[in-house]
Amino acid sequence: MKRKAPNTPVIQNAKQLALEEDKVKSLFNQKIWDPEFREQMKNDIANSQPYNWGTIIDLVDDELLRSVRKEIENEVHFTRKETDIYKINQSGDLANLSGLDWNDLSRLPNLYKLRQIMYSQQFRDFFAYITGSGKLSGKKTDMSMQHYTKGCHLLTHDDVIGSRRISFILYLPEPDRKWKSHYGGGLRLFPSIKENIPYSDPSAKLVPQFNQIAFFKVQPGFSFHDVEEVRVDKHRLSIQGWYHIPQEGEEGYVPGEEEAWISQNISTLAQLESKTLQDFEFPNAERDILPFHQVKHYENLLTTDESELESELVNALKLTEREIEFLAQYISPEYLTKEGLASLQSKFIENSFLEIESFLNDPKADLLKKLIKHVELEKECPMEAKNVEAPWKTATPSHKWRYLYIDGKPHEKFSTEEDMIENLTYEESANFKWLKETLIKDEKTRKENEAEIALVELAQFFKSTVFKKYIANLTLLCPLSEKIIIRRFRPGNDFTLATQCHLSEILKNVEGFVDAILEGTLCLTPTGGWESGEVGGYELYMADEGDVEREDTQLERDVEDATVYRTDDTGDSVLLQRPATWNSLVLVLRDQSVLEFVKYINMSAESSRWDLKLQWDIKSMDADESDEE
Repeated sequence: MKRKAPNTPVIQNAKQLALEEDKVKSLFNQKIWDPEFREQMKNDIANSQPYNWGTIIDLVDDELLRSVRKEIENEVHFTRKETDIYKINQSGDLANLSGLDWNDLSRLPNLYKLRQIMYSQQFRDFFAYITGSGKLSGKKTDMSMQHYTKGCHLLTHDDVIGSRRISFILYLPEPDRKWKSHYGGGLRLFPSIKENIPYSDPSAKLVPQFNQIAFFKVQPGFSFHDVEEVRVDKHRLSIQGWYHIPQEGEEGYVPGEEEAWISQNISTLAQLESKTLQDFEFPNAERDILPFHQVKHYENLLTTDESELESELVNALKLTEREIEFLAQYISPEYLTKEGLASLQSKFIENSFLEIESFLNDPKADLLKKLIKHVELEKECPMEAKNVEAPWKTATPSHKWRYLYIDGKPHEKFSTEEDMIENLTYEESANFKWLKETLIKDEKTRKENEAEIALVELAQFFKSTVFKKYIANLTLLCPLSEKIIIRRFRPGNDFTLATQCHLSEILKNVEGFVDAILEGTLCLTPTGGWESGEVGGYELYMADEGDVEREDTQLERDVEDATVYRTDDTGDSVLLQRPATWNSLVLVLRDQSVLEFVKYINMSAESSRWDLKLQWDIKSMDADESDEE
């Protein structure tokens, strides 16, 4: 809180705050009490797309709302908060106005008055009628303030928490200036392909203005929305709130209704962690199981007595000279020497992760940088899923992640998001060799896809038996499966949310199976300016502290902010954070207690974030050791 302004009126007691019905009505725009307006609103909301929502301009008495804005500017302190799902400025002890004591309220009389009329019987009845929501609680109030400045954003979610029935946002940007579309900060609404599967592209957008309210029925699995990034140095202030199911003693209370609602409707986070949605995720979580003879080869490698090998170099690396020559096509020479490999191996064994700078050799790295920069500078990047063309696809669903990817699988049956759902039973292993052949089928196609061809060739290299042998040397772990995808995260658009890794159900019975995956990220971002993390794009691994925390978000309780479920602060939970870089490989042994995400890429980033994501199910040569891990 800031210091009290000298002329702030003081509230003496609760009786002074009681507002009569006529006073409540007088503080709203009188049109909302007009039966004809109410009927029109009801009809518009019932027929709105992509779900039931609406907006009212000039909702509240102008003088009152200007006073509210002034009080917020003078009295409220906002703190920058950043998680995998948002970056916003939130009020601290004012996040929930119902928690304020009388001293706080005396400094915010107009804000408290606004809260009173917003949760008054008259306005709740109006909202319930036009939305068809059913009765709304006046006991349970849930209102907070958010201050969006340049770079702030809120990613896709459906607002399902506890007993909410209606979400609303009352906008308070500068009152005498129009907020323009290119400023960003718009409320975007997403249609759904099916329940819990939103499209990647929004179908409606509201550009906020002072004294305008936007609202929608909370429809589990359908009311998906986001707040696009604010792109300018302007202040987008808003008051957000929710109306809840009636509580005991209130009109419309139904015993057991709230409990049934909460048990049936899970939060966005719980949806993402539900195995029932894994079939609708692209790229999917399954990895290609390696042939038995390959696994046996790596197994023998890790158990062979070094005295049986022929040369000093092979003794050190358990790789033949021909294999080293093959690896040297891509890997920097320093990581193929006896000393280089031994150093990496010891670091991985000690820490269960590795950070390898300048992993690719100079000729390959220079070529890739040239080609990727050419794409960034000369080719228009599609920002909507409907415009993405082969060999790229859009990662879905958009409330879990959004980025472009190449997975080596056919594109024809997955050219639209509807196609993906319709072809769930269509299974094919990644085949980068086949994909490369389609990209070089003629001179025109080859010219248009030079960067993609080079990246596909790199993916082919990573899929080689020799490279997996190198990884086995590096980690002393035997790969059982693999998955390699090429990714591009576009500024102002792309991200992944924090989720657990997926373990193979098929391989769990393999002797020595480790309940973790070996995960690698080769970052190939050709520009600088990522180090501070301000533009996002960093990859973060963090401890999952919260079976208890995640359960709590689904219970009926007061929460500081309803969309918070992960925090990427610099506390003990952060295990590893890497900015977008050029030519660096990170290898992590990751079990299901470790969450990972790539932070939303800010509009001001100089380029996309490019990388290759590598995953292997693995086994240890010592079953007891694997149990320990």
